[in-house]
Amino acid sequence: MSDPTATTIGILGAGKVGTGVARQAIKAGYRVLIAASGDPKKIDLIVSVMAPGAIAVSAQDAMELSDLVVLSVPLHKFRTLDPTALAGKHVLDTMNYWRDTNGDMPELAEARSSSEMVHAHLPQARLAKSLNHIGYHELELDARDAGAADRRALAVASDDPQTRALVLDFVEHLGFDAVDAGLLAQGAAFEPDTPIFTGSYNEAGLQGELLAHAAAAQAELSPTH
Repeated sequence: MSDPTATTIGILGAGKVGTGVARQAIKAGYRVLIAASGDPKKIDLIVSVMAPGAIAVSAQDAMELSDLVVLSVPLHKFRTLDPTALAGKHVLDTMNYWRDTNGDMPELAEARSSSEMVHAHLPQARLAKSLNHIGYHELELDARDAGAADRRALAVASDDPQTRALVLDFVEHLGFDAVDAGLLAQGAAFEPDTPIFTGSYNEAGLQGELLAHAAAAQAELSPTH
């Protein structure tokens, strides 16, 4: 695995998910920048209390100065993300669609997963999907050292092999067995209301659920006789 101290994580979103990811990343040894919309001074206190060791910066700096940019804002705000600033960047989408929070999003009908919808807005970003199928509080509670018998597994999907490898490594450092779920479209296997989203699995169990989802999706596409 890589050396976390040589990697900067930039988190867009200073809410419960963003600060939860920040705490685990800091614990693992990463340099962490965290941003919300507007002046970073407005979140200085929140960051110092909720993610001690993280540095409050502007969204522009979080995107420009980071090796991996983590999207942890409400999903409907994806439209406010700057495609130019994220072009060529490794980006991790942790967002989920919740109707009560996000409202109607007709774009979802055109995408196999919400991350594909995000990628359509950020076409030049090197996007991966993960950390959306674990509660922010579970990031700390369920983290275990490598090799632990009760280590939880989390899935990673991306169309970009380098980004997928980077995020798989990141997930491992956070304290989880990282499972390669394949292309970004496969992220639909661990979105809300799926067994993976609602459950907790070890590596073998998660791989089994991913295969079951892929088989079911293939069956839907196959003509009936």
